[in-house]
Amino acid sequence: MIETPHIKCNKEDISNIVLMPGDPLRAKFIAETYLSDYKLVNSVRNMLAYTGYYKGKKITVFSSGMGMASMGIYCYELYKFFDVKYIIRIGSCGSTNRDIKLLDTILSTSSYTETNFSYTYSSVNVNEVESSKYLNDIILNKDKNIKKGRTICSMVFDAYIDNQEEYNKRLPKDVLAVEMEAFALFYIAKFLNKEATCLLTVSDSLYDKKQISSDDRQNNLKHMIELALEASLEVL
Repeated sequence: MIETPHIKCNKEDISNIVLMPGDPLRAKFIAETYLSDYKLVNSVRNMLAYTGYYKGKKITVFSSGMGMASMGIYCYELYKFFDVKYIIRIGSCGSTNRDIKLLDTILSTSSYTETNFSYTYSSVNVNEVESSKYLNDIILNKDKNIKKGRTICSMVFDAYIDNQEEYNKRLPKDVLAVEMEAFALFYIAKFLNKEATCLLTVSDSLYDKKQISSDDRQNNLKHMIELALEASLEVL
């Protein structure tokens, strides 16, 4: 049994590949819907994690919580203490690009942040980090139609930013969407010589205020989840 400040389970209970939704209940949904012979392997702080089998492959689904601080804790401990090699974040995002529509699926090829996460972690100022080409190539071979490109990782939920126009002026012009966890995941993965990437479903947009039905949201989240699961089958 390994017990870190945030995870308590046997090392063999965690697969070398982990899917990471932010929401613990989404981790539960994925396990119940897609995995066979699954079991709850972590419940410390109600950050639920399940390990089971998808088409015969052992996979762990481990919630990360919200924000870079929470993601940084869980991905670090999984990589460092549980021999995890691959993490695919699966989450939602807000579109900041007119060409990215509600419910599109995005593959983040790099994450840009204004924050000082890297400086706090390793005393080096880094504002952008790429995701794993190895994982990205597998995902794109499964679905060549998904959008791919640079995303923003923010410390503030984009809908609550006081001056959105001023914020957008400071950002690179070719970004596709804003989320809150990927930079921490990518940076720690690079630092520890591990692999990480991020799939996102667009849940809101600066350019489209249409309300999404719960059924539409769930169906498109399913596409993202199933893409991550299918890609996991190809990981060595």
